[in-house]
Amino acid sequence: MLIALVIIIIFVFIFAMAGIKIIRPYEKGVVERLGKFSRIGESGIQFIIPLFERMTKVDMREQVIDVPPQEVITNDNVVVSVDAIIYYQVTDAYMVLYNISMFQDAAVKLAQTNLRNVIGELELDQTLTSREMINTKLREVLDDATDNWGVKVSRVEIKRIDPPQDITDAMSRQMKSERIKRAVILEAQGIKESEITKAEGKKQAWILDAQGKAEAVRLEAEARKFQLSTEADGQAEAIYKVFESIHKGKATDDVIAIKYLEALKDISNGKASKIFLPLEASGILGSIGAIGEMFNKKENGEKEENNK
Repeated sequence: MLIALVIIIIFVFIFAMAGIKIIRPYEKGVVERLGKFSRIGESGIQFIIPLFERMTKVDMREQVIDVPPQEVITNDNVVVSVDAIIYYQVTDAYMVLYNISMFQDAAVKLAQTNLRNVIGELELDQTLTSREMINTKLREVLDDATDNWGVKVSRVEIKRIDPPQDITDAMSRQMKSERIKRAVILEAQGIKESEITKAEGKKQAWILDAQGKAEAVRLEAEARKFQLSTEADGQAEAIYKVFESIHKGKATDDVIAIKYLEALKDISNGKASKIFLPLEASGILGSIGAIGEMFNKKENGEKEENNK
């Protein structure tokens, strides 16, 4: 009797322990009762009825699927090997269990099929340079297809696109030719810019030299003009003072004649070959002639007295 009671107690303990389920924070538990969906268990301790209920845990974290490499034909009939990575996250634990069987295999097949479709519309050069566009198209197609599965495709990344070896060699030769071409063009542009800079420098130097000479001539002319103007002003002032003194002193015609003789003496030291006298000077010149005759008579009288 005691043994039977112990067996019953052990059986009840095992039965109770079988009904305790622990769900982690990143999981959800789908509970079925007698083969029929019952409820969704959240994280923490959940209790089920053993033998009557069964719980399936679903990981709700973002996960990754590696799409195996496959050969794809581009629009210009080049066979390339492409592989990709799919990042997805389960959003509905119920749908991912009941709407799709073997989700990861289905996602891989779907990605491979759409890789053929997307890359088949592009030429080789576009395929190699348009990875971001290919990633976006694949993500949109897979995300739309997996909506009914309770899964969201967050990212699709193309890992590698490998053209055939002969195409790779041809591309390498082309890239080398392009680099040489760019180097030659850059060298020619450098020489051109250097020559242009030298020519501009010479032109600027000539312009500055001409401007310097022109400025020097202008300054010299201004200095000469200032000198002549100053001298003329001085002479005018001197003449004005002389004539002012003559008029104030009420000088006679004889004195004026003597001043004209002094002026003629100064004029005679110049380089002019002709002298123009004002009309008013005729009377003064008559006085000068009279003075000359007076001096001649005086000299003749002295000679006669000496002869006696």
